[in-house]
Amino acid sequence: ETEWRHPSFVGELFMGRFLRGRILPYPEQSDEDRRIGDDYLARVEAFLRANIDPDLVDQTGEIPAEAIQGLARLGCFGMKIPKEYGGLGLSQVNYNRTIALVASYCGSTAVWFSAHQSIGVPQPLKMFGSVEQKKKYLPRLARGEISAFALTEPSVGSDPAQMQTTATPTDDGKFFILNGDKLWCTNGPDADILVVMARTPDKIVNGKAKKQITAFIVEKTMPGFEVAHRCSFMGLRGISNGLLRFNNVRVPRENIIWGEGLGLKLALMTLNAGRLTLPAASCAAAKLCITILRDWANERVQWGAAIGRHEAISQKIARIMADTFAMESITWLSTAMVDRGRADIRLEAAMAKLFCSERGWEIVDQTLQIRGGRGYESGPSLKNRGEKGYAVERMMRDFRINRLIEGSSEILALFIAREALDPHMQVAGDLLNPKSPAGKKLKSALKIFSFYSTWYPARWLNITSWFKHGEFGTLASQMRYVERTSNKLARTLFHCMGRYRAGLERRQMILSRLVDIGTELFAMSSSCAHALALTKKKPADGTPFELAELYCQMARGRIKRLFHDIRSNNDRFSNRVAGDMLDGKMTWLEEGIIPPGIETKKEESPLRNAHVATA
Repeated sequence: ETEWRHPSFVGELFMGRFLRGRILPYPEQSDEDRRIGDDYLARVEAFLRANIDPDLVDQTGEIPAEAIQGLARLGCFGMKIPKEYGGLGLSQVNYNRTIALVASYCGSTAVWFSAHQSIGVPQPLKMFGSVEQKKKYLPRLARGEISAFALTEPSVGSDPAQMQTTATPTDDGKFFILNGDKLWCTNGPDADILVVMARTPDKIVNGKAKKQITAFIVEKTMPGFEVAHRCSFMGLRGISNGLLRFNNVRVPRENIIWGEGLGLKLALMTLNAGRLTLPAASCAAAKLCITILRDWANERVQWGAAIGRHEAISQKIARIMADTFAMESITWLSTAMVDRGRADIRLEAAMAKLFCSERGWEIVDQTLQIRGGRGYESGPSLKNRGEKGYAVERMMRDFRINRLIEGSSEILALFIAREALDPHMQVAGDLLNPKSPAGKKLKSALKIFSFYSTWYPARWLNITSWFKHGEFGTLASQMRYVERTSNKLARTLFHCMGRYRAGLERRQMILSRLVDIGTELFAMSSSCAHALALTKKKPADGTPFELAELYCQMARGRIKRLFHDIRSNNDRFSNRVAGDMLDGKMTWLEEGIIPPGIETKKEESPLRNAHVATA
C-alpha cells in the first residue's frame, strides 16, 4: 500500500515525530455499535456455556460437530462478512470483542473463527475479490462452510519468496495445475474453501526473472486435494490443523484473487488487520489471569497473611495489572484504526501482536507461579478433588503458540525494524548501496544533505515538548517523556545507520532493542490516552491513571537499559560462542544424556524381559 489518509503513529515515532492527533481522542465505540456488540456477545456467551466444555475439548481434541453447526447458525463464521452476502457485517472492534470473549472461554474455538475470517478466504475476498467471486463464495462462508489460509510449507518458514508450491498454466490458459505441500494450515483438514499461495511462472523485468506468487481459491472437492496429515500440538488441542497436499489440482483462472503475481502482497495486507485478533485474545487471557489471582491471592493465607499482601506477590500482581492495561490500550487503539479506514496500521498491528503475545505469556507464567502446584495441576483434576477448576495449566499450553503464529516475535521485530528504516533508505539508500553507480550516489548525497540538514537538528531542539500535554494532568510528564524519547530514538537509529551502514541489517540485536524502545513508547502513549478517555467518562475513578502511571514508570526503566545495551553489549562475543556450538566445538557440554532418536532396543530391555517372564 502506498497511499494513506492517516499516517502511522508508530512509524512517525521512529522518525522523532509525535503525532498526538493519531491517538487523541482515544477512539471510543459509538453507542449503536457497542449495543450491537453487547447483544451479540451475550448470545455467543450463552451458547458457549450451554454447548462447549473447554476441558472436554482439550481432553478429546475435538469440538463437537453439532456445536460447530450451532455456532454457524449463530453467525460466528460470518462476523466480518458484509450483510449483503449473508454475514453479520460486524465492525473490527465488535469482531475482536467476540474473539476475546470466546478465547477467554475456549482457545480452540476462538482459533476456528480467527483462522476462518482473519486470514482465511473472507478477508482477502472482501479486500481484493471480484464481484463474481464475492457472490459465489461469501454467502457460503457466511453460512458456515469452513475456510483456511495455506501459505507455509514444510521447507519454507518465514521466507515465502522461497515457496516450492507451483501453479502451472494449461496450454489454453484457462486453468492452473497446482502441485505442492502446505504445512500447519489451521482449519485446513476440515476446510471447504481455501486460499492457496503458489508460484506462477516468473515474470521478466529488465531482463531478469522475477518470482511471481499468486493467490488461488481452492475447493476441497477439486480432484487432487488431499489431507496428508492432521497435526497435534501441546495446546489448542481442539483446532483442526494439518499438512495439505495438492497433486495436479486443476484450478480455474477465474479463481485467482486480485491478479497474477500479487499473492504475497495480498497475504501481507490481509495479515495487517488479521493479526489483531491475537492481541485481543491475549488481552482476554490476561484479564482471566487477573480474575483468578484476585480470588486466589486473597484466599490463600501463608505466615498469617493472604499471599497477595506479601510484597513478593504484590509486586507481580501490580505488574500484571499495569501490563494488562497497556495491552488493552494498544489493542483497542489499533483495532479502531482499522474501522477508521485508509490508515497505515502495518506497524501498529505488528507491534500490538508482538507486545501482547510477549507480555501475555509473562502474565500467564506468573499466574501459574503464584498459583503454585494448583497452577500446574489440570482444571479437571482440581475439580475432581473439590477445588475450583481454574485451568491455568491449559491456559499456558494454549497461549504459548501466540508468540509464534502470524509472525514470530523475532520476525515481527525485524519487520518493524525494516519499516522503521525505510524512510531513511528512501533518502540514503543509493549512497549506502555499494552497487549503486556514481551518478546515483551523487544524487543521493544531495538528497541526504537537503533532508538531514533540517531533520537532524530538529531531533535535538525539542524544547517545546517540556510544556505540552497539560490535559493529561499527572500523566503529562509521561507524555512529554514519550515525545522527547521519540527524538532520542530517531537520533539513535540514525547513528546506528551511520555506524553500521549496510551491515545494520545483520545486527539483529541492535535492531531488536530499537524496536523494543519504540514498542514501549507506543504502549506508554496508548496507556495515557486510554486512561484519559476512561477518566473523562468516570471522573471519580482515578484507577486508570494509576495503572498508566505504573506502566510508564516501569517502561522508563526498561527503555534506559535498552539504550545502554545499544551502546554497550556482548552481542559479538555471544555470536562467537553460538558459532562454536554450531561448529561442533562444545559437544562435551552434551554428555550424560540420552539424545532424541536413540532408543533402547526392545529385545534388550530388562523391564520388557521381566514382563515377558512374568506373563
